[in-house]
Amino acid sequence: MASQQAGPLLIFLCWTLSLVFLLILLVGAAAGILYLVFQPELPKYSIDRLQITQFNLTSNSSLTATFDVTITARNPNKKVGVYYEGGSHISVWYTGTSLCQGSLPRFYQGHRNTTVLNVVLSGQTEDANTLITSLQQQQQQTGIIPLNLRVIQPVRIKLGEFKLMEVKFRVRCRLDVDNLAANNAINIRNSSCKFGFTI
Repeated sequence: MASQQAGPLLIFLCWTLSLVFLLILLVGAAAGILYLVFQPELPKYSIDRLQITQFNLTSNSSLTATFDVTITARNPNKKVGVYYEGGSHISVWYTGTSLCQGSLPRFYQGHRNTTVLNVVLSGQTEDANTLITSLQQQQQQTGIIPLNLRVIQPVRIKLGEFKLMEVKFRVRCRLDVDNLAANNAINIRNSSCKFGFTI
């Protein structure tokens, strides 16, 4: 009796596994065809300019910071466009402290397009005496202040006439600057960006 019941179950499992395997093959084939047709490449980002218009320690030990950041976004693709959607978040960090935040504008970046973005970031850090001391010591000892710029940007990819589902670009840039003085020339000694995305 048990063997009679196991027969249909085994057939059902075989059919199910076969369908799943076929589906995986079809999805893989479709992805391969799309890759060959569109030959997608990851966008490229660089931080070209940093200007600090405000970096003041107030009487209650709060640090007020305003950064003007110039970001260049490059889309190297011939057949892939990128819709930069709303809800982005960009921030500048020193060690584990966020100095200022802002957002990127919504825009569409077409094929093989280079877009220069000027973004204003602002923020306030409470009880910043220790932070200021650390920054001063860092600058005196090495002549370089390491900053991290983080971007979370919702995007939709356009393949030909088709817009795909929304994903989130995550960009992390390491910046080595020579100072953080307000209204002073800020030299970017070194910069590098890493890119990834999540659904």
